[in-house]
Amino acid sequence: MMRSQHSVIIDRRGVTVLEFALILPVMLTLIFGGLELGYRAYLGAVIQGALLEVARVASVGNKTEDQIDTLIKGRIGVLTAIGNVKSIQKESFFNFSNVGKPEKITSDTDPIGVYNATDCYEDANNNNRYDTTLNSGIGTADDIVRYKVTVTYPDLLPAKGFLGWGNEQTIVASTVLRNEPFAGRSQPTIRCP
Repeated sequence: MMRSQHSVIIDRRGVTVLEFALILPVMLTLIFGGLELGYRAYLGAVIQGALLEVARVASVGNKTEDQIDTLIKGRIGVLTAIGNVKSIQKESFFNFSNVGKPEKITSDTDPIGVYNATDCYEDANNNNRYDTTLNSGIGTADDIVRYKVTVTYPDLLPAKGFLGWGNEQTIVASTVLRNEPFAGRSQPTIRCP
C-alpha cells in the first residue's frame, strides 16, 4: 500500500495538462486583449488620419458639409461599417483662441467672467446676440473649424468575456484647422448695450 501512494506522488505524467489549464486563461486574456487594443489603436490612427485628410480638403472652400460627411464616411468605411460613424460635428470660430469658448467679452461688468446684459462682447458671427456656443458648420474663408468624429465598432474578439468590456468600443477623433483665405472675411463687431 505504501508503495502505490509513493508512486502516485512521484508520478509526473499529466502535470503538463494541469499547468496548461492554469496558464491558458491568462494567456488567452493577454492575447485577446493585446489584439483588441492593437485594433483600437490602428482604427483610431486611421480615423484621425482620415479626419485630417478630409479637413485639409475642406479648408480650400470648395466642398459642402454633405460632401465632407461623405468623404469622412468613405475613408472610415474602409475598416468598419459606415453606419458605425455615429456623429460628425463641425464648429467654426473666428480665431484659434475662441475654439470651444463662447464669444469674447471685451468690457466686463459684475459678475466678472460671466456675460450679462451690460457687458460688451465681440460678435464673431455678427448675429446681434451673445452666443455661448459658436457656429456649427464649416465656416467661411479664414475661419477656424473644429471637426469631431465619433465612431463605434463591435469587439473584434470575444475579449469582453475575459476583460469585462462592453459589446461596443467608441473612438472620438478631432482636429482643428484654419480655412484658406479664399474670400473676404468680415471682422467681428463689438456690441455694447
